[in-house]
Amino acid sequence: MSDGDDHGDGCREVIGEVYLYLDLECAEARRDLIRRHLDECSPCLREYGIEQEVRALVARCCGGERAPDELRERLRVKIRELVVDVEIDSRGPLGE
Repeated sequence: MSDGDDHGDGCREVIGEVYLYLDLECAEARRDLIRRHLDECSPCLREYGIEQEVRALVARCCGGERAPDELRERLRVKIRELVVDVEIDSRGPLGE
């Protein structure tokens, strides 16, 4: 957990799972860990707030329709890939 801009592995995991948390699609024990992390990490809490706002906007624009499960899963996989790509890019060309 972090108080500053230095996001560690825990932060990347939380942000990568924020939609599962918002959709109540993770185990209760995992929800508790994410909730505790968000309580203690202001950068992640800020990111979580942004995700909540995006989710609310999409809900308003789509009239509360739910995306098909297959699409939701493809999006989750893509988001996880992007989180990994950002992590690799931030290390530099030699993984430093």
